[in-house]
Amino acid sequence: MPQPSAPRRSPGRPARISREEIIETARRIVDGDGVGKLTMRRLATEVGSTPMALYHHVRDKEELLVLLLDDYAARTLRRPGPSADPRERVIAAATAIHEALAACPWIVEVLTADDLMSTSALWFVEQIVDGLVGCGLSPDRAVHGYRAIWYYTAGEIVVRTTAGRRRADDDRATYREKVFADLDPDELPRLAQTADRWAALTAEDTYDDGLQALVDGLLAAR
Repeated sequence: MPQPSAPRRSPGRPARISREEIIETARRIVDGDGVGKLTMRRLATEVGSTPMALYHHVRDKEELLVLLLDDYAARTLRRPGPSADPRERVIAAATAIHEALAACPWIVEVLTADDLMSTSALWFVEQIVDGLVGCGLSPDRAVHGYRAIWYYTAGEIVVRTTAGRRRADDDRATYREKVFADLDPDELPRLAQTADRWAALTAEDTYDDGLQALVDGLLAAR
């Protein structure tokens, strides 16, 4: 006996959508496929609406990314406890940023455009700049110090993430490993000395050590 066909959806207005639904769907796309796969057309399809309807909630993709950044910062960034030591406030705020971004590296790709930022994360920037001023830097030098800390933090995450993706996608020896396996100890004695341990050494998580050294170097210029 033939089965009755599914009722056709009558034409009309697309289903009503909310900004929260848009952000949640955009986050799912980015988490699954990367920020490059997020388009307004795909987002509209996945929420069962039209691109035109999305523009009633977000102006463009750039505003959508800002909303995603704020959403992520509000959900994941944890403010460290208060400290009377300004240097410790700098370290704690930078560490909190690193931990949050390392768990979701696509955000670094967005933030490194250097013109998008999460207003929810500005508290952490304030802690770093204020802490550096409290350690004796001028406000201008403190901003430069924050920039150096941010570049170090973002760069560490990008390099580590890219290397991890490379190892996951292809287990063959990398070009670097092939080069290091055949170093001339007369020309490059130190590199040859550590060549067999280079990959393991450079894969170690030394962010905290590097952050401490960077902050001490910034403060040494007072």
